[in-house]
Amino acid sequence: MSSDVELILRGPQAYALARQALAAMEANRIWPTPVNFELWLHYVSGGKQTALAAEIDHLICKGEPFTDTIGEELAARHLPRGRLGGEILDAGDALSKELDSVSRAIESARETSEAYGQQLASASKSLDGNDAKAIKEMVETLTTATRKVQEENQTLESQLADTTAEVSRLREHLELVRRDAMTDALTNLANRKAFDEALEKACAQADASGESLTLAVIDIDHFKSFNDTWGHQTGDQVIRYVASVIGRAGAAPRFAARYGGEEFALIFPGEDAAQARATLEEIREEVASRILKRRSTNEDLGAVTLSSGLAERPAGEPPASLVERADAALYASKRSGRNRTTAAEPLASAA
Repeated sequence: MSSDVELILRGPQAYALARQALAAMEANRIWPTPVNFELWLHYVSGGKQTALAAEIDHLICKGEPFTDTIGEELAARHLPRGRLGGEILDAGDALSKELDSVSRAIESARETSEAYGQQLASASKSLDGNDAKAIKEMVETLTTATRKVQEENQTLESQLADTTAEVSRLREHLELVRRDAMTDALTNLANRKAFDEALEKACAQADASGESLTLAVIDIDHFKSFNDTWGHQTGDQVIRYVASVIGRAGAAPRFAARYGGEEFALIFPGEDAAQARATLEEIREEVASRILKRRSTNEDLGAVTLSSGLAERPAGEPPASLVERADAALYASKRSGRNRTTAAEPLASAA
């Protein structure tokens, strides 16, 4: 179902909507998850005539808890897909920019007023003992007026301090939402959106520094059959286990992400194919060495194996091309019998 409201979050509008949404969520004791944040952005911006607003108002009136399940159901019925991450990040960026802009404006006004007051006071003092009484009185009057402006500015600065504290709290909430929007909920690794951004950045940095960059894609072998045999809950436990091994190996400056389903990605900044292959083999061997058991029944699940593909990036190669070559190497591992690592053929510099 399409959204009741088409949100266009830009500038002051984004700032205002973000504040309203977070204030409404706080008032109703609703945790600001990515889905909840988007729901309440639509709620505060769409008025009381939308179907989404009617459902939320009904839940509030009944006093029912706003659970994650309810939030997901509302989102499925009323929100457009694929826009959540972008809207959250736009709102967060807009909020930060608005606060910075206000702070700079107030600071500039304060500095200008102080300088003006000092100049007038100096001019008044320089006229002492002269016959320019009328001019001196005029300058003193202006000095008094400026002093009043300075006092008003001090009051304004105090109000700004209070506002800054409030906005800082809202920014903390938004930062939490931002992190959630870039994190895979099942594994706590970075999600696909975060991976795409990280790879773009890593490629740009590699071109600037001239250092190596290698990308690896990792897949759990025969995972569909495993899920069909043992169920999705057990399958999720296996994904979490594999993610924990990959996450440890992918600590900064490396970057580990859940690429989708049972597939993961590892970015190796400053490392060539040989270094990346050594790490992938360590991951593969550690995962394959464990015999997993089902917690609920203690049944033996057997060993889990991984197939990996890696590609070392030549200067200038676009991120999409690098991903495509790493994917091709992964499928070469699968065609060769799985439980192995394959490196893509080196390319000449694309710069």
